[in-house]
Amino acid sequence: MATKRDYYEVLEVSKSATIEEIKRAYRKKAIKYHPDKNKGNKEAEEKFKEAAEAYEVLSDTQKRQRYDRFGHSGMGNAGGFSGGGMSMDDIFANFGDIFGGHFGSAFRDFASSFGGGFYDGSSSRRNVPRGSNLRVKVHVTLKDVASGVEKKIKVNKLVTCSHCGGSGAKDSNCIKTCHTCNGSGVVTHTQRTFLGTMQTQSYCPTCNGSGKTITDKCEHCGGEGLVRAEEIIPINIPAGIENNMQFTVRGKGNAAPNGGIPGDLLVLIEEEEHPELIRDGSDLIYNLLLDLPTAVLGGTVEIPTVNSKVKVKIEKGTQPNKMLRLRNKGLPRLDSYGTGDLLVNIGVYIPENLSNDERKTFEQFHNSQNFQPKDNGTEGFFNKFKKMFD
Repeated sequence: MATKRDYYEVLEVSKSATIEEIKRAYRKKAIKYHPDKNKGNKEAEEKFKEAAEAYEVLSDTQKRQRYDRFGHSGMGNAGGFSGGGMSMDDIFANFGDIFGGHFGSAFRDFASSFGGGFYDGSSSRRNVPRGSNLRVKVHVTLKDVASGVEKKIKVNKLVTCSHCGGSGAKDSNCIKTCHTCNGSGVVTHTQRTFLGTMQTQSYCPTCNGSGKTITDKCEHCGGEGLVRAEEIIPINIPAGIENNMQFTVRGKGNAAPNGGIPGDLLVLIEEEEHPELIRDGSDLIYNLLLDLPTAVLGGTVEIPTVNSKVKVKIEKGTQPNKMLRLRNKGLPRLDSYGTGDLLVNIGVYIPENLSNDERKTFEQFHNSQNFQPKDNGTEGFFNKFKKMFD
């Protein structure tokens, strides 16, 4: 394999060259080795591509810094021909910046016909009609999130007309070859530029690139090839999905005319609130309010999970704000291994209204050392808070 030449050497500029100097050098090379001025000259074509590759890297500040530091080996897929190589569309895309105005347009027009592509800076090469996307909201519960679920939703959308098969014509005899483009779907224009005569192609304005025209329209779709209908679409909701996430179901949007590419269905997730559990990513939080006797004496309580209940032992003398962690009782992590935890935040209910007998009982404990706070310091509180997440 031939060794790549230094990019600065290719454009014949110094390593301290400014961006304007690099542009001028590339402009000079592009004009000299342009394929239209060197038809059939493979060497000129390679030099033309080589100059475009050099400019593509040196005109970008980040790529240039990486190239200056690591050379060709540091570029990877970040620029140049690395891998599959730059297309002619990619090369000509820079010309609007280099030549500007009218000449930039001329080069883009030339790129449209070079190699059979249609370059407009963003659109695809072929005039293939595409259906529009649809967006729906799907409600899920925590139970759905925990295990994943299939939802079937009814969507009102555009579908291919069954009577004309999407052609928009009354019958096959009503479909004629476009007289403007003779069925090719494109029209050719010739223009003169400073590089010589160039031919450009664009979509046929009569048939919009389809190559066909209709003499008598389908009565059911009015010549559109599409009708509105309801469709029930199954949607697989993956386990661990989160509220407000959006994903795409390919090809389930509106149909396109003339057998084009259907649009997509964009699914927005709306998660319903659980009556007892609070979600925090893959973890769940449950606020447990203990009665005073259980907090003092200890006992066993039931804690709700997504699918059932579990029994948890409460140690005697459990303090308010203590956090219990039930491992792997949370939700699965989306696109990764493992399951979150269920965090039980403990509170203690202090009675607000006492009977006379209850009041007398508590008054007996008022001066008892065992009922005096053992840790009121700030440091103790933060140590407890830290342990919640250990």
